[in-house]
Amino acid sequence: MSDGRLMSRRFTISLVLSIVCLAVPAWADFTAGEKAYHNGDYATALREWQPLAKQGHAMAQYHLGLLYANGQGITKDDAQARQWYEKAAAQGRADAQVNLGILYDYGRGVPQDFKKAAYWYRLSAHQGNDLAQRQLGLLYERGDGVQQDYVQAYMWYSLGAANGAQRGATLRDALAKQMPLEQIAEARKRAREWKPKGK
Repeated sequence: MSDGRLMSRRFTISLVLSIVCLAVPAWADFTAGEKAYHNGDYATALREWQPLAKQGHAMAQYHLGLLYANGQGITKDDAQARQWYEKAAAQGRADAQVNLGILYDYGRGVPQDFKKAAYWYRLSAHQGNDLAQRQLGLLYERGDGVQQDYVQAYMWYSLGAANGAQRGATLRDALAKQMPLEQIAEARKRAREWKPKGK
């Protein structure tokens, strides 16, 4: 093996080991925060997750948003929750996207904006998040931020119900009483043909 190839191989191995060594402590800190959170020690969870969130760790950002939204270990602050949810949502975290949608839907920490709520719910719903699917169904049923569309509402409720959300099934069944059979058939067809995006 030539000296150049040997040096290249050593560099590659060193680079991989460096990345692994940097990632392991971050994961350990996140796990320590998660353990503290489940034990009700929110101050420790905050202390573990905050530096990771600032470094761009999406799961830590989402969890930091939860702490602010629920006032756990810190003063409740929906505006701060929104900022952390936005960072995690931008990285594709479905749970952060749905929570961000909820903030906009109910005007918590932001001016109420059904169009933004629909945007975030849709991103999360397309990843298969049953809460987002149900919330998006509600927007379509009411016509908030989207054009009222019972077929779309029924479809999203059905998808949420398929993921185990009983509330989605309840909403779907109540809506069905207001729909003609051909609309129900179309909604069921759309639900059967639906595929999550990015999977």
